[in-house]
Amino acid sequence: MASATASISSHSIALRDLKAARIGAVRQQVAVVPAGLPATAPKGQCRPPRPRRRWRRWRRRHLPWRPWTTRPWRRSWWARRRWRSWIVALIEYAKLTGRPFRVFSLDTGRLNPETYELFDKVEKHYGIHIEYMFPEASEVQDLVRSKGLFSFYEDGHQECCRVRKVRPLRRALKGLKAWITGQRKDQSPGTRASIPVVQVDPSFEGLDGGAGSLIKWNPVANVDGKDIWTFLRTMDVPVNTLHAQGYVSIGCEPCTRPVLPGQHEREGRWWWEDATAKECGLHNGNIDKEGQAPKVGVNGNGSAEASAPDIFQSQAIVNLTRPGIENLLRLENRAEPWLTVLYAPWCPYCQAMEASYVELAEKLSGSGIKVAKFRADGEQKPFAQAELQLQSFPTILLFPGRTVKPIKYPSEKRDVQSLLAFVNSLR
Repeated sequence: MASATASISSHSIALRDLKAARIGAVRQQVAVVPAGLPATAPKGQCRPPRPRRRWRRWRRRHLPWRPWTTRPWRRSWWARRRWRSWIVALIEYAKLTGRPFRVFSLDTGRLNPETYELFDKVEKHYGIHIEYMFPEASEVQDLVRSKGLFSFYEDGHQECCRVRKVRPLRRALKGLKAWITGQRKDQSPGTRASIPVVQVDPSFEGLDGGAGSLIKWNPVANVDGKDIWTFLRTMDVPVNTLHAQGYVSIGCEPCTRPVLPGQHEREGRWWWEDATAKECGLHNGNIDKEGQAPKVGVNGNGSAEASAPDIFQSQAIVNLTRPGIENLLRLENRAEPWLTVLYAPWCPYCQAMEASYVELAEKLSGSGIKVAKFRADGEQKPFAQAELQLQSFPTILLFPGRTVKPIKYPSEKRDVQSLLAFVNSLR
């Protein structure tokens, strides 16, 4: 974004009225001229300078899902939702292409007032009308009457999100052949680290129905959040005023709160739940329920391998067996605290934290704190889920000296400083 965002733009954008034909990176990712057509178009034209009939023949042959089409209800293949600032960045790029586009949003009925104000600002700024999708009134009524307004604090947010978000989105996507999201890999290293740039949507169906009928494009998957903000400031686009109050990832009002310095941006969402539960179901196709790497499309990361070699190999780390960790659980007065990671060697998130965990173990060597590991996949997984609070890999537990029940590390930040602060505060 601007000159700082290599994955979206390799050119500096200084003025708002730059035409899309002059923005190289936008042409690469948003309005690519297909091979076999002229690379340039006359000034003011979006379509290649070929006769309409020949263009239509080429399009039918080479673009089976036809994002460019003359039918009004298929005309726009830009579709967006979730009103955080990087979504406005996508709208800005869509506007710069000069092509027709549509924007839709899910109105759950429980958004912040500031988010509704942003809707109005965006519509006026870009001269567009946002298409709002609402949940079925009868479904919301049944949920609230049977479980109350805040049942998600007690039994998880998935049921509420399914009624207010997932089903309305499913209805909206049934009329499209492609949609664009603002997912980024750095939003949540624990669940979104393998988001592809382009994929066949694994969760929803498009206009033609059936598997493979909907294309999902995540153009900012590889873009850093700081570069998004650089672009937003450069282009002077509307943003949600909640960002100035410490909110980063913004959803429904009851399920969103500001994050503290050093916290990851999605730690302000559904903060009462486990880190791997911080998804509402709209992008479940990118997340493996077992904690493995998700299935990927273009530009994604690899999948997990069950035969991966063991990790956390260090003399400073104790390798606990099943009897060893059972004894640790039973002890009421431990001579020294134990920091233990529940891991699976094939898990990419466990592999990613290996260096920091080994470094932490070496720092704590001789300090009176034991650092250990316990392989909790395979046959040990049911035990770990029942007794060790395992929901996803990796799970980090601290067994304090005077507390029987282990304390689970709540954050997705697994660098040495964060883990050390956790240990020192509870040892």
